Amino acid sequence: MNEILAFTLISALLVVSPGPNGILIIQTMSASTKKFAYINILGLVVATFLHGAFSIFGLSALVLQSSELFMAVKLIGAAYLLYIGTKAIYSSFKKKEISENSSRTTIKKKEGSIKNSFIEGFLTQLLNPKVSMFYLAAFPQFIDFKNAAYFDAFVLVSIHTFFIAIWFYTFANFLVKIKQVSSNSKIGIYIQRITGAIFIFFAVMLLNQEVKTK
Repeated sequence: MNEILAFTLISALLVVSPGPNGILIIQTMSASTKKFAYINILGLVVATFLHGAFSIFGLSALVLQSSELFMAVKLIGAAYLLYIGTKAIYSSFKKKEISENSSRTTIKKKEGSIKNSFIEGFLTQLLNPKVSMFYLAAFPQFIDFKNAAYFDAFVLVSIHTFFIAIWFYTFANFLVKIKQVSSNSKIGIYIQRITGAIFIFFAVMLLNQEVKTK
């Protein structure tokens, strides 16, 4: 019970602390609607379960023990953060094109946006250095590998994903209120540029992170 309470507190603090996930939600809300932020959150949740599975079945330990694998994961994560950062800045300079084409074109565009929103959320969490290090180093300390307590381990992951869903759902709806108060489209453009710059900053910080392997 003490382990569960400790994990609950740590995972809650991990979720609410500033990082790429919150920046992604801000970026999505500045450029789109809360529906796409919800799809982002779904991607975050799925990626978190994948992080948990990797750690539970020992795949994360392999990465931690190999400096080459750790470096590869770090470079991929930094490259992705750099990509979405530059993408946000670039898109903020593009003028929105409003065209009334056929309904089929509109449907395809919406489906593509939903798919992209899920992928963005999934990859942001999967390559999130803060979450990766948590499941690489801290999470295994809460797992009883001797008794193969896999069910209990996934319960802990579920607690983490619950906090993710609740926190970012609340955060997205809070941003909706702010968006309603300020209808100036220029503010959304500036927010995109700022969040893009923060993503690039996270990428640089990740590249400067030292590789510590066992």
